[in-house]
Amino acid sequence: LIPRAVDEALRDKGIEPVDTPDIKDVVVEEGQPLKFTATFETVPPIDPGDYSTLRLKTISNALEDAAVDEALNGLRDRSARYDTVEDRPVEMGDSVQLDLERTATGPEGEAQTDRHDSVTVELGASANPPGFDDALLGMTVGERKTFDVNYPADYPVTELAGTTVKYDASIKAIRTRILPALDDEFAKDVGDFETLEALRGRVRSDLEHQLTHENERALRGDLIRQIAQRVTVDVPSSLLDREIDRRVEDFVRRLIEQQVDPMKTNINWEEFREKQRDAAAEAVKSALLLDEVSRRENITASDAEVDEEVARYAERTGRTPVAVRARLEKEGGLGRVYAGIRRERTMEFLLSRAGRI
Repeated sequence: LIPRAVDEALRDKGIEPVDTPDIKDVVVEEGQPLKFTATFETVPPIDPGDYSTLRLKTISNALEDAAVDEALNGLRDRSARYDTVEDRPVEMGDSVQLDLERTATGPEGEAQTDRHDSVTVELGASANPPGFDDALLGMTVGERKTFDVNYPADYPVTELAGTTVKYDASIKAIRTRILPALDDEFAKDVGDFETLEALRGRVRSDLEHQLTHENERALRGDLIRQIAQRVTVDVPSSLLDREIDRRVEDFVRRLIEQQVDPMKTNINWEEFREKQRDAAAEAVKSALLLDEVSRRENITASDAEVDEEVARYAERTGRTPVAVRARLEKEGGLGRVYAGIRRERTMEFLLSRAGRI
């Protein structure tokens, strides 16, 4: 009850505390309004200056035909088939099936060998070790070859970086890559398109939408950098720490979604947090300035807009809007939803006022 009452009181007065308010002197009397004292830190005064002096670089949304051709060729690449060949040696671009034995030197100088049977390797793939493709070129089915691969010191796989590994490879099969013709039949195979031109039109439409979105994001990034530079006061440390925490949590969540255990990575988390500091400070400064602009321009978020945002979040997380709202009210989080919508509307306001160059 108290978090919700605090949230409503702060919103009614247009106050956004830096951190969670400290609640004390709670008085509950039958038949009387709930009374309590909330102590909190607020942000220092900020002057957003003249909005019209903001200048954003005009970005063209025109899409080059070459981009459409590249996307179509990408679809073509993904639709390629592989036919077995027996009358020639391995060539660049082939998919090769081989038995592979790898011997590396362990930390104590001992030889460590691992074997993998029927491994498929596509020659020319970026993930192949340096020099690996060259060693396989010219080999034939049934041929066996031993060769060394010298991994550079900056190789991304740390346990291989700066080492020399001996490979023993036996070719079992060679398959050549066959690309489909770029024609109407290809368009029908790819999707519900009668002609290649229809497919080309859909690809162009999707790319134009993507380009517009990327340009909009670039404009917003430019605007955020400019307005952050107008905030000359020190950022409250609690706000900065909270933003850094949020960025670290988002990164950890993405690792987990990729089925990567954050605790088993070689990440120095203290260094990682420190690397977020500058970007986090910029984000906090821009948010503070957006809040000041919204206050001056009387830009608000309506209850209906908050309901829509809660409903969208509920749909994404597989919960009901009622459950999401109840959780937000319990934790005093509705204010953050209001603030997010208000800042988005303020961003659109500043984008409309900024000049173009």
